[in-house]
Amino acid sequence: MTAAARRLSKTTAFLIIALATMFVAVDFAEARKARFGGFGSRGSKTFLAPPPTKTAPGTAAPVQRTMTPQPAQGQKAAPGASAQKSTQSSRGFFGGMGGALMGGLLMGGLFGMLFGGGLGGFAGFLGLILQVALIGAIVMLVMRFLANRRQEPAAAAAGATRTDFRAEAGPGTNTPFSFGGNGGGAGTAAPAQSPVIESPLELEAADFDRFEQMLTEVQEAYGREDYAALRRLTTPEAMSFLAEELGELASAGKRNSVSDVKLLQGDLSEAWSEGQDNYATVAMRFSALDAIVERTSDRVLSGSLETPEESTELWTFRRQHGGEWLLAAIQGTE
Repeated sequence: MTAAARRLSKTTAFLIIALATMFVAVDFAEARKARFGGFGSRGSKTFLAPPPTKTAPGTAAPVQRTMTPQPAQGQKAAPGASAQKSTQSSRGFFGGMGGALMGGLLMGGLFGMLFGGGLGGFAGFLGLILQVALIGAIVMLVMRFLANRRQEPAAAAAGATRTDFRAEAGPGTNTPFSFGGNGGGAGTAAPAQSPVIESPLELEAADFDRFEQMLTEVQEAYGREDYAALRRLTTPEAMSFLAEELGELASAGKRNSVSDVKLLQGDLSEAWSEGQDNYATVAMRFSALDAIVERTSDRVLSGSLETPEESTELWTFRRQHGGEWLLAAIQGTE
């Protein structure tokens, strides 16, 4: 191998390692972004995508962990339901199996170049890179096409005009929420999509104030690992998933520090009643000091305890008639 070829080979190897590292970093960031998303129950709408709002105009992450049974085979699929069948649908090609495949091909080619072939091996590796790039481009185009097909029904559902919640709630209301249109009550799912009888639910200003309070209370209780407070604020099903996450962090010698939670903007996605249960799904954009730290030393492993991080999630609250609102589900957003 000539000196020029060796230099080119080393440069290419460095670029490939950097690219593979980037894939790992993206995977970690996406996993962290969806830490609170995709668990719990939304009653008969658990497997239906919540209508988009101004706060969360994108697609909601599917409910991946739930105790709600799958709908019967004869029922119609709702907009976004096909996306919820995949636990990795929101992560794109480089975040799921495609990322692992791409990383494996790149690293395999890298090792072959370094240990197996001199200039001939390097030339073969360039051919491999071109093939992988072509395959990746085709897969990304197909996935983008499918994503657009999923978003079309959701965009149609978002066409209803929304009004300012302050005008509906009366003067003196101080809340970052704005509601109206579909948010006034009825869900968007057709009756044929669920055997449960649903009816529109009208919410009051006090309900939205309580949702804002619960956003802070649940997040900070999670950060303190306050199981008693979480049991008081959540349904038993949601509590079981939160406790599972806390247990996994503790077993790894970590904890999630969350503080200074502030709601920046809120929208009602839908509100409805099923029998004795009331449901409200709310999109909330909030900031918080959010970090994963080492349990023994409080050393920050990811996130920040000084710079607030913004997140947008959809929280579903449930209450029985005459009872208090409880957190029933959390979904991340794309």
